[in-house]
Amino acid sequence: MTRQPFAAWAIGAALIAGIATSWAQSGDHRMISPADLKWADVPSLPPGAKLAVIEGPMSEAVPFTVRIKVPANYRIPSHWHPAVERVTVLSGTFHMGLGDKLDMQKSMPVVAGGMMILQAKTPHFAWTSEETVVQLHGTGPWGVTYVNPADDPRAK
Repeated sequence: MTRQPFAAWAIGAALIAGIATSWAQSGDHRMISPADLKWADVPSLPPGAKLAVIEGPMSEAVPFTVRIKVPANYRIPSHWHPAVERVTVLSGTFHMGLGDKLDMQKSMPVVAGGMMILQAKTPHFAWTSEETVVQLHGTGPWGVTYVNPADDPRAK
């Protein structure tokens, strides 16, 4: 009977040691301030959008996190993504709607602190009336496919 408590303690200690070791070996911790962000144009979105990659790359099957900043009166035509889209509004109001064509009357305003989650290949559109910053995160590979290929800024 005295061996069982010792065995349980030994197993527990080994598990705790293993967990502590895995935490100690996880050396990719980062803290990022807004001043650390490097903004660049977004070729897959209409002109005016800026993107800051926080974690990625978006082109590989790994987690990614980016911020997208768009100006006032910005429009993103109907499009879809190959994976689940998770968008958190950080500032401004992001109006988003479902469907094959941008229709401002069929959209919902999402304010700072709000979030949208769309399933893969769901056609949707967005617009703003003020400068807006959103944070997008998910798992790649990521892409943007426009419902109407003529709306794709990469084709122009």
